[in-house]
Amino acid sequence: MITYLTSHFWIFWLLICVLCLILEISTGTFYLLCFSLGALVGVVAAGLQLPFWLQVLFFVIGSAFSILCIRPFAMKYLHRGEDCRTSNADALIGRIGVVIEEIEAHANGYVKVDGDEWKAVSADCTYIEKGAKVRIVEMNSIIVTVEKVDIVK
Repeated sequence: MITYLTSHFWIFWLLICVLCLILEISTGTFYLLCFSLGALVGVVAAGLQLPFWLQVLFFVIGSAFSILCIRPFAMKYLHRGEDCRTSNADALIGRIGVVIEEIEAHANGYVKVDGDEWKAVSADCTYIEKGAKVRIVEMNSIIVTVEKVDIVK
């Protein structure tokens, strides 16, 4: 078995390639994909019957090239637009809600937005009655600042 593998190193490099691809699925960092591409270079080197040390050198060079040149391009292309996505409570800014407990001038009340209740204060420190539609304009910890919205039917 060992003599078979030593005379068919392309199988060794192909196994490394497939293993790296399988592990890449669970990480998503694109580093293991680069090692997989390096192993493909090793498959070609083994197919050309180059010595094992030269196959390893081609693997290292192919992996390094992938990490330095291909990975940044892939990360930029596949993750474009992620910087501007809001998450968690910041995603509430601009959303419309309903006042469920009146908001007194210079005091707080409660609003309901997408089924969640939030402590709220008025942006212009005015009274907002129960049932009014409001837009969230700011988040301060767990308190939202809202402004009344006139809904035209």
